[in-house]
Amino acid sequence: MNKTDEKRQEILDRLAAYILNEGLVASSLRPLAKAAQTSDRMLLYYFKDKAEVISASLEHILTQLVVLLEEHTAKKPVPVNKLQEKLSTLLLDDKMFPYMSLWLEIASLSAKGDPFYAQVGEQIGRGLLDWAKSQLKCKSEKARDAEAAQLLITIEGMVLLKCIGMQDIYQK
Repeated sequence: MNKTDEKRQEILDRLAAYILNEGLVASSLRPLAKAAQTSDRMLLYYFKDKAEVISASLEHILTQLVVLLEEHTAKKPVPVNKLQEKLSTLLLDDKMFPYMSLWLEIASLSAKGDPFYAQVGEQIGRGLLDWAKSQLKCKSEKARDAEAAQLLITIEGMVLLKCIGMQDIYQK
C-alpha cells in the first residue's frame, strides 16, 4: 500500500466512524471533510466527488459489518429460534446498533425513491439474508429460504422498534 492509499484508508476509517455516529443526513461535504480531518478540497483529491465519498464510506462500513458478523458465525447451523435469539442480542447491542440504525436510514432514503440507496439497501439486505441462510439448520433449501426471510423481517422489525423507543414490547 502506497502513501496515498494509506491516507485514503485513514480517511475512510474516520468517515465510517462519522457516518455511523451522525448518519447520512449529516453527510454534506464540509462536515465529512472535517470528520476526515482534512479540507473539502483534499477530500475531493482522494475521491472523485461526494457520491464516491459516500459510496466508498458505505462500502467500508459494510466491510466492518461483515467482519463483526463473521466473529459471530456459528460453527454449525442452528435452528431458527436459536439464531433469532443470538441475532436479537447481537444486532441490538450498542456496538452493533449504529450499523442497524444506518441500515434503516438507507432503507428510508430508498423508500423516498433514491436509486443509489435502493441499490445499497438491496445489497445489504441480500448480504444479511445470505449470512442468515448460512447459519440456519433446516430440512430443505426452500425451508431455509423461508426461515431466513422471516428472520430478517423479525430482526428488522426489532431494530425499527428500538429506533423509535419501543424495544420494551419485544424485551418481555
